[in-house]
Amino acid sequence: MNIAANPVVQADETVYLKDYQKPTYLVESVHLDIQVFDDYTIVNSVLHMQRQAEGPLVLLGRELELKCVKINDDVLSEAQYQLDTEQLVILNTPEKLKLETSVHIHPETNTMLEGLYKAGDLFVTQNEPEGFRKITFYPDRPDVLSVFTTRVEADKKYPILLANGNLLEKGEVNATRHYAIWEDPTKKPAYLFACVVGDLAVLKDHYVTSEGRDVALEIYAIEKDIPKCHIAMEALKHSMRWDEEHYGLPYDLDNYMIVAVSQFNMGAMENKGLNIFNTACVLADEEYTTDGAIMRVQSVIAHEYFHNWTGNRITCRDWFQLCLKEGLTVFRDQSFSEDLQSAAVQRIDDVSVLKSHQFPEDAGPLSHPPRPDHFVEINNFYTATVYEKGAEINRMMATLLGKAKYRAGTDEYFRRHDGQAVTVEDWITSLSAGSGVDLSAFLRWYNQPGTPTLHVHADYDATAKTYQLSFKQSLKANAKYPDLKAVPIPVAVALFNPNTGEQYTLHSSDLFENHVQDGMYLFDQDEASIVFTDVAQAPVVSLLRNFSAPVNLVFDYSDDALAFLIQHETNGFNQWQATQTLLERILLNGHAAQSYIDALKHTLPAVVKKDPLLASRLLDVPSENYLASLIDNNYSPEHVKAIRSQLIQTVAEAMGEFWKDTYKSLDPAKQSEFSQAMGERALKNIMLSYMATQKDKEVFDLAFAQFSDSKNITERLGALKVLVWYDAPQATDALATFYTRFKDEPLALDQWFMIQAAHPNLTEAQLKALATHPDYDLGTPNRIRAVIGGLNSRPVNAWSFGVQHAVELAKYLDEKNPIIGSRLLQALSRWYTLAEPKRSEVLQALKDVQPSIRSKNVSETLSSILNA
Repeated sequence: MNIAANPVVQADETVYLKDYQKPTYLVESVHLDIQVFDDYTIVNSVLHMQRQAEGPLVLLGRELELKCVKINDDVLSEAQYQLDTEQLVILNTPEKLKLETSVHIHPETNTMLEGLYKAGDLFVTQNEPEGFRKITFYPDRPDVLSVFTTRVEADKKYPILLANGNLLEKGEVNATRHYAIWEDPTKKPAYLFACVVGDLAVLKDHYVTSEGRDVALEIYAIEKDIPKCHIAMEALKHSMRWDEEHYGLPYDLDNYMIVAVSQFNMGAMENKGLNIFNTACVLADEEYTTDGAIMRVQSVIAHEYFHNWTGNRITCRDWFQLCLKEGLTVFRDQSFSEDLQSAAVQRIDDVSVLKSHQFPEDAGPLSHPPRPDHFVEINNFYTATVYEKGAEINRMMATLLGKAKYRAGTDEYFRRHDGQAVTVEDWITSLSAGSGVDLSAFLRWYNQPGTPTLHVHADYDATAKTYQLSFKQSLKANAKYPDLKAVPIPVAVALFNPNTGEQYTLHSSDLFENHVQDGMYLFDQDEASIVFTDVAQAPVVSLLRNFSAPVNLVFDYSDDALAFLIQHETNGFNQWQATQTLLERILLNGHAAQSYIDALKHTLPAVVKKDPLLASRLLDVPSENYLASLIDNNYSPEHVKAIRSQLIQTVAEAMGEFWKDTYKSLDPAKQSEFSQAMGERALKNIMLSYMATQKDKEVFDLAFAQFSDSKNITERLGALKVLVWYDAPQATDALATFYTRFKDEPLALDQWFMIQAAHPNLTEAQLKALATHPDYDLGTPNRIRAVIGGLNSRPVNAWSFGVQHAVELAKYLDEKNPIIGSRLLQALSRWYTLAEPKRSEVLQALKDVQPSIRSKNVSETLSSILNA
């Protein structure tokens, strides 16, 4: 049997981008009948199919009990098809056909949270990337788009029956069962199919689009969580308006539904018209939800809504193109979030995520291009590289084009490809054609792994009054990608007068051909130079302003120059970046801290008054994990912890009165704007943490008063961290009080677990107590992430007793939920940088668990880690 036209990958096989072939059959329409019972579910499907290529009909299916197959109303015997654990293959099929199948599935025992599964009393789907094949036999690939009509039937104890699209009909089956029929008029791939069955309350609103369509908006959650859905609803309406104003994209259905689910592997899923959300990304209330989580809710609401066009109306041809929809949509949601807080702080937060997650990924054994060229398990490629680096590529192109040309390019993309499954090349070609600017060189960013290093050297000629910047880019050698090429790097530059702090007007010579606009230059060669003229004095240069490209910058700044930028830089992001660079030198190279302290004393008072949120970011000290990512050999977690703790202690003592005076001056409750109050709360918590380094009674009393008196959970948690992490006398009572108050609020209780798991001096016994606590649920990914996230934030603990905890948990999840198990192990990917004997101990722990691993997800990750 030759099925080369549509190869199906078995469990241990690798899929390659170069082997892509179009599907043998397209599906013109899908009719699903899903009948949910307590101990099984019946799924009947009718597919109207049209051949488009030679080969047999291959339908993908996993963990399905096949009851019947028909083609054009004729029942097939077992001799007429071939069935295994991954596929149903039918030979000798006509050009056009009606395929009917009936299967039984078991969502009530589905712990992997893929396909249709039961979460508590709720039946819900998660089909991206390959979950639909766990519901019924189907050509489950993103380039097969079809119109879906879905009938959902269940017991009346589940009053809510939802699916994609518009509700056509609902009614009773008998005295105990009812049904609903939904039709989605837009073509979509199977990964965007969704249905929900359960007993939920709903928050309703509406939005009138720019085309005059009155869209019904509905957010479903359990009854007690409905009051926490109002922020999400406002964010949804804001997102709909924002997409119309910035991209000219109105919504296209009569309703838009969101369902909040506690047991969900992802943050959220953009199923057409019926988004499934992790509760952590939809429920928001200042009493129960931190400011950071509220910002995330608004961002994720926007992200999934923006997918309606960048992901749904235009989708991926294959899963190698995942960065096409995700990178573009992350860039869009980041741009949206700039409206919610200062653009500088939003950029700082986005780059912080990039540098703490994506840069280490690029530097380790899990490095891959934003568009990988092969995979074993696609779930392993929902990575920071695909999302965050993908967003940076889009940001670079948008920045170079400017608003008008970028909008012309995106308009052309939507005009050309609406209703299609496309590739990264289609995106670049459309953007180039619409804008009139050739962006084809940016394909190198998509196709190469690794973070480029940008070396910059400066020369000032006092006689000629010229200032020359010489650039050289390099990429770390990669055996799998031997032919690495120079990538286009937008370099944003400013020059400052070293005496006055004023910014020079830039005049550059014609030597540098790619002068895009004032202060912005495109560097796309191995080496190049810019010469600035009429520069009266040797300037202080600011490079990569607003982080204009995701590269590692190497420039010989003096500590005084960095301190100067902290005080005079007009770009908030680069002001923060100067503090980070100076702190890295102090922490890793042993530089004196005084220049940093002096710069803070000069800068902070004014910034506190103008932008307290930015002030809080200027006090960021690089985390132990980020510092570890900069160390490639003989990394000692204990040493990094010690030097970081010492720096914090030194700064705390040097500015003692400032912390107390600022703390007492802040009153977030008096701020009417959320962003201003958020800034004051962030700053207040930082002031408290610096004061706590003295471990005196007065500070602990202040912390306990803040914990007890505030109704805002951001302030409560800021105080609780101080009490717990500094072992204050009130810590035990505070933990007990918080638990009693929030034990029935899962997202708040996640924070309770995380704070304890992140104790700097956590013991193995304490970790075991958390992992065996009655409220620690291995079936809820959020709870697992809370404990592991807290543990991993303290590398000394994570690389000691935390290693065995992680591998044992990954071994358990390998069977129950391999997606989470795989991601859990990724935190151990840089084991090879550790100093001995720790390096050998971790390596042995990873090798010991390998024979027990069965899933593709965990196996591929573990293999990559071990081959570092």
